[in-house]
Amino acid sequence: MSKKIVILGAAESGVGAALLAQAKGHTVFVSDQSPIQPLYKEKLTAAGIRFEEGSHTLEEILTADEVVKSPGIPEKAAVIQALRDKQIPVISEIELAGRYTQAKCVCITGTNGKTTTTLLTYHLLKEAGLSVGLAGNVGYSLAEQVIDDKFDYYVLELSSFQLDDTYDFRPWVSVLLNITPDHLDRYDYSLEKYAHAKLRIARNLDSSGYFIYNADDAVIQQEFTSVFSEANLLPFSLHHRPDYHLAGYYTAENRLCTNLAPGMEGRSMEISTAGSPLIGQHNRQNTLAAVLCARVAGLSEQQIESGLATFRNADHRLQPVGEINGATFINDSKATNVEAAWYALDGIRQPIIWIAGGTDKGNDYTSLLPLAKSRVKALICLGIDNEKLKASFGSIVPHLEETQSMATAVRRGAELAAPGDVVLLSPCCASFDLFKNYEDRGRQFAAAVADFGNEGMRVGG
Repeated sequence: MSKKIVILGAAESGVGAALLAQAKGHTVFVSDQSPIQPLYKEKLTAAGIRFEEGSHTLEEILTADEVVKSPGIPEKAAVIQALRDKQIPVISEIELAGRYTQAKCVCITGTNGKTTTTLLTYHLLKEAGLSVGLAGNVGYSLAEQVIDDKFDYYVLELSSFQLDDTYDFRPWVSVLLNITPDHLDRYDYSLEKYAHAKLRIARNLDSSGYFIYNADDAVIQQEFTSVFSEANLLPFSLHHRPDYHLAGYYTAENRLCTNLAPGMEGRSMEISTAGSPLIGQHNRQNTLAAVLCARVAGLSEQQIESGLATFRNADHRLQPVGEINGATFINDSKATNVEAAWYALDGIRQPIIWIAGGTDKGNDYTSLLPLAKSRVKALICLGIDNEKLKASFGSIVPHLEETQSMATAVRRGAELAAPGDVVLLSPCCASFDLFKNYEDRGRQFAAAVADFGNEGMRVGG
């Protein structure tokens, strides 16, 4: 039955939803309070879809049978409140797309590690020859891909915002990596509400589905009982645990054991991760989750090991970008919160020259103090206001200095580092004081490393 569907927000997910809704015979109107990027405007115009930008015309929006909302629009926005008052259903792009595909969806969420795990899972499945699409929070619209619906599988990165307005969407595999405080302003500053948003990923699983989750995460343990699930439960841990029938755990630094029928030891498969380029303890967790997804999809030990060895992570996530005088420079610009920086400091075993700073998001640095004390030789504060970093770490690290120049931060990092050390950009903060975004910050870091490396080589003759 044809409906009038209004799409709020005209970026990747909104435009994809609009194109899918129109392809399925619905009347579509798109409204964005901000200017629409030229690329998306062209797509809407080419499809003959009506749209407005720069404002929301409530009279038109409130005539909708159903509204698809961009994940960026908060519940407290006036337009959403008006829709709630009129009891007009509001759904997400993922909910809409799920109605029109029979493909098996592998859905991944968590506060940290979502993108790496999603890209790795997609890579493993694709390299093994499966017909697989990549979508969700990694920047590709699921709805737009579902128009042609040519894949047997989709691997989706889902944020809590994308999960908020799902109701009947049913993944085949749901992955929950971790839950730590983030975006709490969207959840009434309640960690419990944020956790429940994440756990929505598992609530529609049935006996043919799989729930892969981190048994080491305290918040997941605490809130897990709120999910009544008939699914096959596949918990994982960094260590073998007698209190759990684990589906995956490490038996050595670079070796993991997987067992899709926990308790039935005959079905276990040992996999070497020695070929993987990923760095750090959190990436060992991400790898476990991705390998379990691959096992559920039927991949062999050889397919998984060769896929791990050919994977290259997304930029700005613990990404080695060069070496100067024997010191390795690592770009972790995506680490915009304390937890992400903790994973970086915890995962790197060599002495660290740490470049951090930016726009503080109310950070509590307490959890980083022991790591800073044991691993960090010097802290270079890169930001306009570094007082909180200085107060937190000034008495902990042997050397602290500050700058507002990326080139200076890299030069000083090279000068302070000994051969074998790591110069780590893991800012712990948002980037908006000195940079456009975390990508811009990471690109400037990589460029400065390349420039200084070349300069150093020229000077050295």
